[in-house]
Parts: sequence; C-alpha cells; structure tokens
Amino acid sequence: MLLGINISIFALASIAVPFVAALLILICRQPAARGISIAAGFVSLLCTILVWGGLGSIEGEHLAVSMFNMGNTEVFGLLFDKMSVMLGTCFVGVGIIITIYSVGYLSSKNREHADAPRRRFYVFFTLFIGAMAGLVYSSTLIGQLIFFEITGACSWALIRYYGSKTAERAALKALILTHIGSLGLFIAVGILFLQTGSFTVDAIASLDNYWKTMLLLCILFAAWAKSAQLPFYMWLPSAMEAPTPVSAYLHGASMVKVGVAIFARVLVEAGTIPEIVGWVAAIGAIATMLFGFFMYLPQSDMKRLLAFSTISQLSYMFLGFAFFIFGSQLAFDGSLMHIFNHAFAKTLFFLVAGAFSFTMGTRMLPKIKGVIKKQPLLAVGFAVGALAIAGAPPLNGFFSKFAIFSGSFMAAEGNWILMAIVIIGLIETVACFAWFIMWIGKVLPGEPSEAVAESAPLPKSMAFSLVLLIVLVFISSFIAAAWLG
Repeated sequence: MLLGINISIFALASIAVPFVAALLILICRQPAARGISIAAGFVSLLCTILVWGGLGSIEGEHLAVSMFNMGNTEVFGLLFDKMSVMLGTCFVGVGIIITIYSVGYLSSKNREHADAPRRRFYVFFTLFIGAMAGLVYSSTLIGQLIFFEITGACSWALIRYYGSKTAERAALKALILTHIGSLGLFIAVGILFLQTGSFTVDAIASLDNYWKTMLLLCILFAAWAKSAQLPFYMWLPSAMEAPTPVSAYLHGASMVKVGVAIFARVLVEAGTIPEIVGWVAAIGAIATMLFGFFMYLPQSDMKRLLAFSTISQLSYMFLGFAFFIFGSQLAFDGSLMHIFNHAFAKTLFFLVAGAFSFTMGTRMLPKIKGVIKKQPLLAVGFAVGALAIAGAPPLNGFFSKFAIFSGSFMAAEGNWILMAIVIIGLIETVACFAWFIMWIGKVLPGEPSEAVAESAPLPKSMAFSLVLLIVLVFISSFIAAAWLG
C-alpha cells in the first residue's frame, strides 16, 4: 500500500509540475522561461521514471488509485500498468528532448524563421507535457476527456505561434476538427455513467454488447479525429505551419498519439469486445494507411511529407488494435511498441527537418543534396529516421511492425477479408521502405547543393537532441519488448 501511495505521488508530480511551471513562466521574466520549462521537464521525467521503477518492483501488473470522488462515484483516479507507465515516460521524455532542442531553434540565427524565444511557447509547450502525462495515467473517461481538451487548447495556441494568416487558419482547423472528434468522447462518458453509474474505464466491461459497441465506436470516432485518421486527416498537414519543435512533439510524438492511447486503454479494460468494432477499426486503418502513403508520394516539403507519413504510421497502430479484437495479443503489444518507437523515430525526423530549415533556410527536399559531406550529423539523423519509419532492421520501427503483422497474420488465418487487409498493409510498408530509400539516395550523397554548401553550423542544443534521439531509435524497441514481455 505504501509503495502504491508513493507511485501515485510521483505520477501526480509528473502531471502537476509542468502545470505549475507554466504558471511560473507567465509571472517571471522572459529570460527565465527556458530554464523553468527545462527544469520542469526534467522533474516530470524523473517522476515518470520513478513510477516505472515502482510498478516494476511490485507484484502484479495493475494498480488503480482513486484520487477524487463525488459521493460514491470516482471522478478522477490514476491507473498504473505496463502501458501507462511506458507511454507516460515516453511522452514526457520526448517533451524534454524537444524543449532542449528549441533553445537553439528559436533564435534570430534561424535562417527560415528568425525568431526570439517567447514566453507563450514555453507556457503552452510545458502545459502540453503535463497534459500528456495526465491523459495516459487517468483511470476515468472523464479524466481522459479533461486532458484531451487541454491538449486541444494547447495545440491551437502552438500551431498559431507565428501569427500568420495561414497559421491562424491551420490552428482553427485543428481546433475544430479535433473538437468534433471530442464529441464522441463526451457521448462515451454519458453512456458509461448512465449505464453503470461510474466514470472508471474498467466499468466498460460490465456493459451489454449493444452499449459496449456504441461506446467503443464513439471513442474510436474521437481517436480518429485526434490521430488524424480518415475522414479527419485535414488538420495535420495544415498544422505544419507551426514551429518545427511543435510539429515534432504535437504532430509526431504526442498529440496525434492521444487517440491511439485512449483507444488502447478502453480495449484493455473492455473485456469481450464485439467484432463489429474490430471490423470498423481494421477497415478505417487500411484505408487511412493507403491514403497517407499516396498523399506523401508527391510531397517535396519535408514537413508535409512527414505529416502524411505520420497519418499512415498511426494507421498501423489502429490496425494492430483491430486485430487484437480478433484475438491477437501480439498485434496489440506490437501497436503499443509502435507508439513508443514511432515517437522517437518521427521526432528525430521532424527535428532533422527543422535543422535543415535552421542551417540551410529550406526544408524543400529537391534543394537539399550532398548533406553527408557538409552536415554529417544531419545526414546520419536523416538516414536513421527514414530507415526507422520505413521499418528497416535493426532500427526500432522494424520490430514493432514485425509484431503487428505477425499477430495480424495469425488472427486473420481462415478469413480471406482480414488476410487481404494484412497483405495490403504489408505491401504498403514495403513500398514505404522503397520510397524512403529513394530519398536517402537523393539527399545524402553527391556534391553539396547550394543550400547545403552555404549551411550554417548547428547549435549545440539541437545537435545534442539529435544524437540522443538517434541512440533512442536504436534501443527503444528493446526497452519496450523487455517491459511488455
């Protein structure tokens, strides 16, 4: 019991510290903003690591702690299991890495977006880190809904950071589309409370098949919106108007993972799940996967390419969850691992795009060639990020995709429609590999192009973040596999 209380304290601290830090940044002088944000990120990360270690030292794999009740109804609580502690540490850890990167990026020396760091960036970015921790640890749907809405508000503020008309429109589009999706979560909260008198996620298991199906489809609707799946994808490519650190965190590592994280949580707690939910999830996943692939083929703006690639990669996670409903635990574990692995790989790739912008003044891939001669660290980062997203061994994306497809093939055996979906997904991932290999061949070797030849040195904070992420891309799958068993 004492250990459970300590775990809860650390989890609450990982959520609360960024919120308190955001308030301090508002009231302190501008020069202190970066330091407060970085310090808060480190404290929050340390707390999530302590939560991870605490759960690993107790018997069992599940610990729920009620934090706030109204009468006999739990309104907010904390839930600790292998999924929540792994994702919590991942989201907070990536957040602090990007915060460090932003120290160099938000500078008057940035050749594409010369800028001085502003307090509002650190306020909303720090707040977002705390909201992500709160979302993955929440044991109630109403708690998830609260943090779901906070991430939406922060994303609106961060996407419009530069204040241009296109940035304003992109921020509004993201706010509207993700909040349309949140209606599904509102309805799910209502269904759960009216049918069970509870807000806790584990109460879903007590619903009959009709209401369980309705609730899960409503949450899937919300997840599709937040994770930029069809038909809600439009907000994510437009959101590339944001500064690259924002794109890397919100649109590569964390905000787009809100949907898959919520859906994964309800699947774990729902007990027996009606197959119709699996069919809807599988068809939506394969349609989005193909759409995302064909949309990133013509892109020459690296950030827009990565946006459509993210849409496609998220569909792998939904595909694994769909095949979990059809009986594959391996596919589910592969999807969890892919959330973890993709966060590091896509963050690396986005930050390389930001480094191109900073040092060369462009992220248009046709203008970038011969990077390996002039900027070897960026060349390594580009190659590692591309190969990881493409699923090349021994990088992290290979292992999680392998688990998803292995589990999906086993679950699809005897059903030709499901088998066709798996085969189509496998063809897409091979095509993805070929496409990124092509870009590696165009961007890295050869004599430097004009933009590359005249590139500026990379700030130390940005270089440090890239090196750390390169290492994590190599080791994250082993960490996740060992933890998930």
